[in-house]
Amino acid sequence: MENFLQLLVYGLQLGSVYALLAIGYTMVFGIIKMINMAHCDFLMMGCYIVFFMVSIFFGDQMIGPAVALLVVLVGSSIIGGVGVGIERIAYKPLRNRPTIMCMISAIGVSTFTQNLFRALPFIGPTPRSFPKLIQDFTITVGPVQISFARIVTVAIAIVIMLILWFVVQRTKIGMHMRAVSNDKDASSLMGVNINRVISITFFIGAFLAAVSGCLYATSYTVIQPTMATTLGNKAFIAAVVGGIGDIRGAVLGGFVIGVVEILVTSVWSDLAYGFLFLVLVIILLLKPEGLLGKPMTEKV
Repeated sequence: MENFLQLLVYGLQLGSVYALLAIGYTMVFGIIKMINMAHCDFLMMGCYIVFFMVSIFFGDQMIGPAVALLVVLVGSSIIGGVGVGIERIAYKPLRNRPTIMCMISAIGVSTFTQNLFRALPFIGPTPRSFPKLIQDFTITVGPVQISFARIVTVAIAIVIMLILWFVVQRTKIGMHMRAVSNDKDASSLMGVNINRVISITFFIGAFLAAVSGCLYATSYTVIQPTMATTLGNKAFIAAVVGGIGDIRGAVLGGFVIGVVEILVTSVWSDLAYGFLFLVLVIILLLKPEGLLGKPMTEKV
């Protein structure tokens, strides 16, 4: 039982990272019905921009939690702007074309981004060690040992999810996002600025992906240009399992996939990644719309 509780803590920490990353997938799909295959690379960009910000401004000095949070938020906001720029350049011209064209464009953006980072002399293909942003220590709760970094990771992820829920449900821009998700054409006729809504959606998605990357790198400290590929696949599985297009589903799917991966890894580590796809297939067979998703209808 003690071992299960310990693994559950690890699973919740990893699941919070997947949940933040999955929210970006599900928001973009909910708004423009597009699978952004380059979304995971915002995670990698976020890790690198925070890495260079800390290296340039603080060197090897240990920075406190408040300063570390500020650095992560500033770096993630920059990546949010990058996400908006990529949408304007690579996706907006294809918005009225078949969906497969946007997906192919996204794959091209992802491939270009990873190879660009590998080619840059100050980054390169060599893995780097992510800086230690806060002093870590272990807290013992009964039979379970929890590191302070894992507590911070889960806490920050939950706070960000609650803020996002408030924005989507209680603000004007959130109302516009929900309206565009339900019917883009009708929303446009009612005066909603579609381009603004899509840009904000991409900003939020890229921002969350960058934050998730920094949270992930606090526990798994090796970063490299291709680090996001596998993480992105797992987050996409989480989004589909929870119900792609539904933010609550992305959160639920992220935690489910995180816990399942850790539990399977503890039994047979070589099987863990493949087992997640098995979970995806089972969910699609039993409930194709996902755990919290709603059946989609095609307009004719």
